[in-house]
Amino acid sequence: MNVLVTGGAGFIGSNLCEELVSNGHNIVCLDNLSTGKETNVFSLKEKRNFRLVKGDCNSDDLKRLFKNNEFDMVFHYAAVVGVKRTIENPLLVMNDLVGIKNILELSRKGDVKKVVFASSSEVYGEPVELPEKEEGIVNPKINYAVVKLAGEKYMSSYYSTYGLRTTSLRFFNVYGPKQISSAYGFVAGIFIEQVLKGKSPTIFGDGMQTRDFTFIEDNIEASLIAMEKKASDGESINIGTGKATTILELANTVIKAAGKEKKIKPVFLEPRPKDILHRCASVEKMRMLLDYGAETELLEGLKKTISWYEKAEKLEGRDK
Repeated sequence: MNVLVTGGAGFIGSNLCEELVSNGHNIVCLDNLSTGKETNVFSLKEKRNFRLVKGDCNSDDLKRLFKNNEFDMVFHYAAVVGVKRTIENPLLVMNDLVGIKNILELSRKGDVKKVVFASSSEVYGEPVELPEKEEGIVNPKINYAVVKLAGEKYMSSYYSTYGLRTTSLRFFNVYGPKQISSAYGFVAGIFIEQVLKGKSPTIFGDGMQTRDFTFIEDNIEASLIAMEKKASDGESINIGTGKATTILELANTVIKAAGKEKKIKPVFLEPRPKDILHRCASVEKMRMLLDYGAETELLEGLKKTISWYEKAEKLEGRDK
């Protein structure tokens, strides 16, 4: 199939592109490279069934792309990401609604078979119930979450009104190779980088906050199943493990995966204001509609991720 992946040079998008290319599909990866990296898809650039296009979904770049290509499937993963970044750039985040509008209308007119939209567990805000259920209470607090929830509603409305097949996937805390680790990054990647440099992972508060950490390979597998499954059409579906892991447990598991139990211990900092305390997915709907369950244990996933980080550091050092 001919597949468009927006945000395809980002962490999740680039891993998705790799899997789609290996499955024999023809991939166009659209990314403005604001947070995505060309190096994330470097290994794909020589493949005849892969093409990287630098452009923005929120502009006419997308219209030109649809004019010159016929797509069977679209994965709309482009977005301003990282809670800190989205809070600092509220107008930039809200502009992502333009990209959602463009994707849906161009896909409808272009006879795209299905659109898969990357939503987020952030739509739940501070959860009212645990585990968090798709048909339960959503409580978005930040612009990023509001835009994601609006995107879900637009997706389902285009399915019910125009028959355009859509699925919205609420990603919980995804981790794995290619994840950024910076002030705008994500906790698993930050901990890994700290530990590999011989530093203690820094925990805000007492570390009893919980998250649902999902390995990238499981996330990608679920996304590909959602692309195919008609049972997922018009639905919003959690993609997680259904297991609540404390931030302290994550830090200790990163240390164990790196083999540094005797050398490093976590350190604790003052709590961050407005930090979400708990997050955990109900995975019943995922199992029912996708017939899939995330199986990678945290320690196994972290070992694979650390191996990638170590290889990346060696390559970076060699290039210097």
